[in-house]
Amino acid sequence: MKHIFLNLKRFDVPVEMGGVNRLAPVADWGKAIVEGTQDGLAAYDKNEVEFAAYLPEAHLLSAAAARKPGCALQLGCQGVYRADTAVGGNFGAFTTNRPASAAKALGCESVLIGHCEERNDKMGILAEAGVTGTEASRAVNRLLNQEIRCAVARGMTVLYCIGEKSEEQDAWEQVLGEQLSIGLEGVDKSKVVIAYEPVWSIGPGKTPADKPYITKIARFVKEQTGGMDVVYGGGLKSDNAAMLASIPEIDGGLIALTRFSGEIGFYPEEYLEIIRLYLGK
Repeated sequence: MKHIFLNLKRFDVPVEMGGVNRLAPVADWGKAIVEGTQDGLAAYDKNEVEFAAYLPEAHLLSAAAARKPGCALQLGCQGVYRADTAVGGNFGAFTTNRPASAAKALGCESVLIGHCEERNDKMGILAEAGVTGTEASRAVNRLLNQEIRCAVARGMTVLYCIGEKSEEQDAWEQVLGEQLSIGLEGVDKSKVVIAYEPVWSIGPGKTPADKPYITKIARFVKEQTGGMDVVYGGGLKSDNAAMLASIPEIDGGLIALTRFSGEIGFYPEEYLEIIRLYLGK
């Protein structure tokens, strides 16, 4: 089974406000994502590949309403809180947070957890309290483990992101090993796919991770997890689709932006082209 994931980050922000949304008015943005992709995705066999898109919470309802019967695109959110509501217990005291129950009620089938941007945010909060280094990294892994448990308990699948920063490259085995062992402790691994983000290689001016490096990491992850599916989380795009498809240990990819120059942003037709290039059909 191949997995093609889509992280739409905050690509809904209009251009005049510093964003990259040229696709649709904000109120119609989630709907436009689904309407622009679902017919193209219908050409693929659901037994061979799955598709999921992680949207900001505000767009989930319009996206869900736009889905046709049998739509291949699963909807997901970009994280859940580490605690949840419970009958006879906490009924919703989660101001600013998104419990897994809310995500499920909004139509989410999957959750993105541990993306490098989420990890950086949690590390930044801990740093303000004077907690840094390995101690902070392990604390973040424990928090993410709680989030994964909540998502799985609500019947959702999880895309769990791991990755090392430039200053962690020499200790990559320890860093990634702890992200896996702590993050997945007590978790039903059949409900989780791993996304590898080489954080050190992501961003303008940085050298992308090459095929040997990605292969090495994918093999390590599979060895550490008993063969869990691994996708490339550093950005599946048109110029690396063929290379990633040639790595047997990689089971798919995570798409974000589809256009990186000119009128940068996410465009449904370019998303479908990336999928075609990766799957070869």
